[in-house]
Amino acid sequence: MPTARTHDDKPIEVTVLGTGPDVLLPTSIRVVEGPAADEIRAWGADPALGHRLATGLAEAGFRVIAADYEGHLAAHPKPGTLTAETLCADLLAIADAGSAETFAYYGYSWFGLAGLQLATRTDRLTALAMGGFPPLGGPYRPMLRVTRATYELAVEPPARRGDPVPGDWDSADLTLSPDQTRQYLSLYESLEHFDDTAVTLPPFPRLAFAGEKDTIVYGPKWGDAVIDMAGPLIAGRAELEARGWRVEVIPGADHMSAMRAEVVLPLLTGWLSAADRPK
Repeated sequence: MPTARTHDDKPIEVTVLGTGPDVLLPTSIRVVEGPAADEIRAWGADPALGHRLATGLAEAGFRVIAADYEGHLAAHPKPGTLTAETLCADLLAIADAGSAETFAYYGYSWFGLAGLQLATRTDRLTALAMGGFPPLGGPYRPMLRVTRATYELAVEPPARRGDPVPGDWDSADLTLSPDQTRQYLSLYESLEHFDDTAVTLPPFPRLAFAGEKDTIVYGPKWGDAVIDMAGPLIAGRAELEARGWRVEVIPGADHMSAMRAEVVLPLLTGWLSAADRPK
C-alpha cells in the first residue's frame, strides 16, 4: 500500500482500486461496524459510504485513489498549519503516491470546497465534482463562525445536558480536542476573504450537486450560523451553467442524505463516463 506524506511530514496510507482514468477520493474506504456504525446511521449517514463509492467507481471502469484524510487529521492534527494552500499540497501528495499524473476529483461538503481550491492551484485536474458545497456563493463566513464556536467549545466544554438527538446539532456533544478543532478554524480563517465569483477554471467537466433541503440552522451554541448549501445552487443555477457547471439538486434530500452512495454513485459514474468520452 503506497504512503504519502502530508505538508507536516506525517504519513497517510493511500489505497488504489481498479484500472482506468484516475479519480481521487479524499475519504476512508473502511466499513465502520458495531455501535459506531449504529450512531452513523442514526444521523442519516452511511457507515460504508467510502467503500461503496470506491468499489462502485472501480467496477465502473475507473482507477480510484483514496486516502482517509479526515481520519489522518484526527490522528495528526495540524492546528497552526492547515490552510487552503497546505490542504491542496496534501491532496496532490496523495495523487502522487497513487501515481496519478492527472485525475478527476470528487469531494463532499468541506472536501467539495477543497476540490475548488485544488482546481485553482493545479493544472492536473481532468474533472471536478463538488457535492454539498456550492461553487458560487459558498458559505465561507458562516462556516468560519461555526468552526470558531466549535474551537471555543473544545477549549471550554460546557456541562453535558443529556444524550444527543440525531439531526439536532444543538444537542450534539463535542468530542474533538482543541487541536483537532483549531485546524479547521485555521482552514476557514485562510478562506475568510476568498471570492468564489472571481474564480476562473480551465475548461474541464465540472459537476455541482446538493440536497434540496441542505440548509442547517445552528443555535447560539454554534454561533447562530446558517449554512446554506442548496440555496446558492438553486438561485445561481443559470450563472453556474453559463460557467460550464452541470448542476443537480437532489429532491427532498438534506446534507446527510444527499451524500449517500445510492445517490452519489449513479450521478458520478454517469457524469465521469460522459466526461471521459472522446469529444
